[in-house]
Amino acid sequence: MVGYAFMGAAHSQAWRTVNRVYDLPARARMVAVCGRDAGKVAEAADRLGWEEHTTDWRELVNRPDIDIVDICTPGDSHAEIALAALAAGKHVLCEKPLANTVAEAREMAAAAATARAGGALSMCGFNYRRVPAVALMRQLVADGRLGEIRHVRASYLQDWIVDPQFPLVWRLRKEVSGSGALGDIGAHIIDLTQYVTGQQITGVSAVTETFVKERPLPTESSGLAAQADGATATGPVTVDDAAVFVARLDGGALGTYEATRFATGRKNALRVEINGSLGTLAFDLERLNELEYYDATRPVAEQGFSRILVTESEHPYLSAWWPPGHIIGYEHSFTHQMRDFIEAVATGADPSPSFAEALQVQLVLDAVVQSAELGSSWTKVEPALTAVTAA
Repeated sequence: MVGYAFMGAAHSQAWRTVNRVYDLPARARMVAVCGRDAGKVAEAADRLGWEEHTTDWRELVNRPDIDIVDICTPGDSHAEIALAALAAGKHVLCEKPLANTVAEAREMAAAAATARAGGALSMCGFNYRRVPAVALMRQLVADGRLGEIRHVRASYLQDWIVDPQFPLVWRLRKEVSGSGALGDIGAHIIDLTQYVTGQQITGVSAVTETFVKERPLPTESSGLAAQADGATATGPVTVDDAAVFVARLDGGALGTYEATRFATGRKNALRVEINGSLGTLAFDLERLNELEYYDATRPVAEQGFSRILVTESEHPYLSAWWPPGHIIGYEHSFTHQMRDFIEAVATGADPSPSFAEALQVQLVLDAVVQSAELGSSWTKVEPALTAVTAA
């Protein structure tokens, strides 16, 4: 694994747990973790359960005893690490968004297709697909329970940078992160709604805003709990703080999307609602074990939103966990992600979301940026490669 901070900790917990919960055709051995700071990566290896540690990711990529490279770094290094790992014949799991630019994402998708021909698999880490309630939501839509999909409504609201004295961490610098709330959390709801509905976004009209344009420099390049250095030195915020856009999907649905890190009081509020001709489904991440369902085919006197507690062994992923009613949490989505990836690697199946699917999300992000820069003009989403073939 390359990177050991927030996502690195989440991925490590999943690698530690997955074979203790699921009966899989292969076992994950946590060989080595990589980070830039020798002391900190050594501490992380011990704390997170890795056998070894290094400061050179190229060493990991070229080790014959490593089969999978898991990329948990900021976006500016995704492409370089993934391309090298795929060229070395490694299976690659890469955190979202896939890259910082469409050009990088296209190169990664093409490299993944070439590597696939040689047996190396790849997947992008959109973990919310693996929340059981979301997977059930997708099943119900695919089964036609909502009829014709008409509206897609999605928001992802956080507030961790509301304070203008919060420091200029890497997530607020475009050269490292690629974009702000749009790529960090907006990518999740783009992927999630497309996954649940089976429809792709074809065009957008967008507005973005940066509310705090200068911030104190941090004591170090850290994450959500960073501290400023107490000095007067500041630097420019070069990403969006919020992005709002309307969209049209290729199945005819209309979509509204909001991603912001300035929703005061909202800590990690992801919500998706799908309205169809026969009913509605709604998911709220802060009520992760529940799904709201409105069945318009029932007699009028019996209609109303019902609450499905998604904890039954018949529900996706849950047969290996606890008795009904015993809820699971955020970290389980990563365990489910590793389960699916290990199964794919062991059986040779194509994991999803593929790099090609992640490229399509990148193209939507790019269209949102273009639309905002052009005064919210309607902007078509550039078609992804319909079949990314080996070069």
